[in-house]
Amino acid sequence: MKQWLIGFMVVAAVAVAAGLWHLLVPVEQSGGRPKRPQAVHVIQPSTEMIRDRIEAVGTLRSREAVVITSEVNGRIVALDFTTGERVEKGQRLVQLDDRQARADLQVAEARLVDARRQLNRARQLRSSNSISQAQVDELRTAVNVAEAEYQAARVRAENHRIDAPFAGVVGLRELSPGAYVESGDALTTLDASAEMELTFAVPERFIGQLQQGQPVSGVTASWPDRIFKGVLAELDTRIDPLSRTLKVRALIDNSEGDLRPGQFMSVRLTLRQRQALVVPEQAVLLQGAERYLFVASADNTAERRSVELGSREPGKVEILSGVSADDRVVITAQDRLSSGDALQILEDADSAIPAPERIGQES
Repeated sequence: MKQWLIGFMVVAAVAVAAGLWHLLVPVEQSGGRPKRPQAVHVIQPSTEMIRDRIEAVGTLRSREAVVITSEVNGRIVALDFTTGERVEKGQRLVQLDDRQARADLQVAEARLVDARRQLNRARQLRSSNSISQAQVDELRTAVNVAEAEYQAARVRAENHRIDAPFAGVVGLRELSPGAYVESGDALTTLDASAEMELTFAVPERFIGQLQQGQPVSGVTASWPDRIFKGVLAELDTRIDPLSRTLKVRALIDNSEGDLRPGQFMSVRLTLRQRQALVVPEQAVLLQGAERYLFVASADNTAERRSVELGSREPGKVEILSGVSADDRVVITAQDRLSSGDALQILEDADSAIPAPERIGQES
């Protein structure tokens, strides 16, 4: 046994010296055969026009919205609207029974007329010193009181008629004619929805690129095949110290009336445009916080590169660092590669890139 071991060691030493060690030790555990080159498609990064975009979500609300309530107690005698109807500013919506209020207004008006008549008579008498100045002043005060009472009575009478404070669309009717309402009771809602407001947050690093009037596009689950256009309208004055974001508000066109307050919307804000180096999105792999891809070296071996990503477009991504325009980027089978693996470059790389999906694209 000892002689056999010594003999093997001698043969091994000779094999190493002759460069024949691979005859004694297998290259792989799979049977000693060399690892086959991995068949891959490669493509060179392209320079394309990239638009910085911010994608966010928010809830739509009307530009103007109010709950229509009664300011006085009374019985409803007329409802001059139907649910979903578009009304104009000043149009009557609800009429309460105002007979008592009108009567009180007539009484107040009569008292005011009488107070003014007495004051005019007193002034004439004062010119002839038939009445004291104190009496004239007292009657003038009475006129002022009567005018205030008349104005209060007139307002109470007018409050029995409820008009639209602005043009918009009325909501559901909460009551019917003949119902008795008290001050503060909700009667319906009114929304000015020709333009909808959408509030969302923008990361702090993009604040320098924000300007009022920049185009905005939004999509909702209710209308998956439509893209709603709008513009950036308002910027908040403070940055949220926790999220490091700035709250902004966009106006979304709703001239067709399809959007409703409270609806959820995904929005995309378009910022600046620039030339950038891009690769197919499928080429980039993720491991923890690292983004990386593989490139084919001059001798057709795989080389792993960590990359920094920028903006994304449908099916492609901007490369800020890690790859040059002359590199051959691996776009298939890269999840099975390791650095140094031999590569077999396949033709027709375009067929390996799927067509970008329509979802998320702008029309």
